[in-house]
Amino acid sequence: MRLTVHLDTFDHVHPMAFVILWLDRDTRRWSREGHFGLDLPDWGRLQMDGGNTLVCAPHSMTPVCVLEGLDLRAADGPFEGEVGNVQWCAERGRQLMTGHWRVQCIDTEQTEPENSVFATGEDA
Repeated sequence: MRLTVHLDTFDHVHPMAFVILWLDRDTRRWSREGHFGLDLPDWGRLQMDGGNTLVCAPHSMTPVCVLEGLDLRAADGPFEGEVGNVQWCAERGRQLMTGHWRVQCIDTEQTEPENSVFATGEDA
């Protein structure tokens, strides 16, 4: 299952700041599909912590952001339109920023991408 998640309302960074992430629930990886006003890597790993999803850089277990209440292990979810808070932690030395996440789309088909931004093999 792949999800498209929209992160926004980080008003103290920029009123229009947003990030669109593509989350792959099966491989536990993500890619950045669009962004403005917030900087993060092109892709990375997903970690689960209770009912939260931690969005981490490719070679780090430190989260860039935490999607509170987005439980990728839940058998009955997530669902399109589901919403929650996101804690942005990517910029060290700054006060923790809170925004919102929203599931825009869920793709349940098993298709191979034409081009994958995810590293494979020993790079993973």
